[in-house]
Amino acid sequence: MDNLRYIRETMERASAFTGISGWGEVAIGISALIASVFAARQTAFNLWLAIWIGEAVVSLLIAGWSIDRKARQAKQPLLRGAGRKVIFSLSPPILAGILLTAVLYQAGLTSVIPGIWLLLYGTGVVTGGMFSVPVVPIMGICFMAFGAAALFAPSLSDWLMAAGFGGLHIGFGVLIARRYGG
Repeated sequence: MDNLRYIRETMERASAFTGISGWGEVAIGISALIASVFAARQTAFNLWLAIWIGEAVVSLLIAGWSIDRKARQAKQPLLRGAGRKVIFSLSPPILAGILLTAVLYQAGLTSVIPGIWLLLYGTGVVTGGMFSVPVVPIMGICFMAFGAAALFAPSLSDWLMAAGFGGLHIGFGVLIARRYGG
């Protein structure tokens, strides 16, 4: 029994986490596109920020539900093995983004927030994606590129937020759904 447990645990550590739901990513992308339309129309940064924070909460709920659903269908543990590695690799950049948002907001450096969000989210997707299917880190690199562009061209931030959080999630979501089963 000890040998079987050791083999099972070794295989869990070595396997890729395939619980990323492509259709969940598409849903996140659609909700981000809707949020980007409303956010881009705001003249006050506080309202823009509130819309995107609300969108982040909605996206987190969609991701949690869709990943849990796909992992259960595949009988893949979500909080053990590769699933746990994905979560723990994605979390630090997201937490850094939350802290930096508060600091940058207080300092009045709001024009860099979209670039920081895209860049850090991309960083988390790259690091978390190292334990997932091969296309996920590529998606993260694309987010990082959009983040860099937003930092150097803040006037394009609304477009880059829509293209990143909306377009990249939809495009890569369809790819993940087709290649890796939903």
